Amino acid sequence: MRIGINASFARKPTNGTGQVTINFLKELTRICDQRSTIHDLEFVLYLEEDLPRGFKLPSNFSKNIFLPLWKRDDLIRKIWWEKYLLPKKVRLDKCDMFFSLYQSATILHPVGIRSLYRDRIPTNSIPHIMLVHDIIPKLFPHYLDNSRKRKYWQSTELAIAQADKILANSKRTEKDLVQQLHINPAKIVVNYLDVDEIYKKPVETHRNASVLKKYKLKPGYILAGGGMEIRKNVEGVIHAYKYLLEKNKTLHFIHELPPLVIYGKLLPQLAPLIIDAEKLVKELDLTAHVRLLNMTPQADMPALFHSAALFVYPSHYEGFGMPPLEAMNQGTPTIISKTSSLPEVGGDSVLYCNPDDHRDIAMVMRNVLINKNLHETLAKRGRERAQIFSWTKFTKKFLHVVGNIQ
Repeated sequence: MRIGINASFARKPTNGTGQVTINFLKELTRICDQRSTIHDLEFVLYLEEDLPRGFKLPSNFSKNIFLPLWKRDDLIRKIWWEKYLLPKKVRLDKCDMFFSLYQSATILHPVGIRSLYRDRIPTNSIPHIMLVHDIIPKLFPHYLDNSRKRKYWQSTELAIAQADKILANSKRTEKDLVQQLHINPAKIVVNYLDVDEIYKKPVETHRNASVLKKYKLKPGYILAGGGMEIRKNVEGVIHAYKYLLEKNKTLHFIHELPPLVIYGKLLPQLAPLIIDAEKLVKELDLTAHVRLLNMTPQADMPALFHSAALFVYPSHYEGFGMPPLEAMNQGTPTIISKTSSLPEVGGDSVLYCNPDDHRDIAMVMRNVLINKNLHETLAKRGRERAQIFSWTKFTKKFLHVVGNIQ
């Protein structure tokens, strides 16, 4: 049996979908190396660029790397590659099944054929499994701020509806698919993700010291970030920190409030979709107290989590929410909002806040900073909770779905 896989995001190994792609492929190849029965399956990886250097594939894997005439990595290329070229390649390679590692515009059946067959797979078609991370453009239409984005999302919605089986990365995403896109719940399987393996390893002392020196930091800061999109609510964290700073001047509940450190690429030109964090920090007169690290290499992130007094992530919406899980793996006390999928990740190992109330965010941060026992409890529970997520579980569930479709 030949299974095609859209592994396009392997070319972006540090973003969320890229990490999912790379870690899934690592686990899939590991399982293939260990279990002879998996060698009955042949995998074809469809790529826009080659895999990262040093990535070894077993004998039952092959690669098909191609680009359209339009080579610039933008939405035009994305539509051309996913919607037009990829389906042709999959058919030419005579794949028996296809797996998209993210929601995309790829359709392998003529539009409308699903309704004709009442959700049954028609004869001689290629069953399509699609991993859906979220449907953010449907929930937050302001992301669709030009015609190309609107066209791409329309095509993606149609492709999601046409998929034969959907892996949803959380129960929240499953619920959104049913309520917003009217997907039949019977064809959805919830399959939790994990984080990159780099976050699961203890940070060595010399490495930790090196990273802190690089960014001119001392242990014990408040860490936030994970993206500057408005829905990520970094703005709420900055306002909460301002409130906490002002309260501390009169109440003196902390000898010296730790600095707020924010990681994530600064793209003020994309406002209002992206928060202009630098401008807000200046407006609130917080320049002396807030450090904006801008884009940080993934290799530095475990140490940045490890040395933080706490990590705060009051996002308004997440399909899954990797940053909190990254922090939990490093034993960093974590504060998140009780919205969308985040409680599925955090469970009882984190503290929750109201993302719409910066004063509530501030007071939860204060509780962690002043309570040593609470700090230690959250660190312990976070590490324990993080262990329930694994790429092995994710990959085995995928293979189980493949077996049921055959």
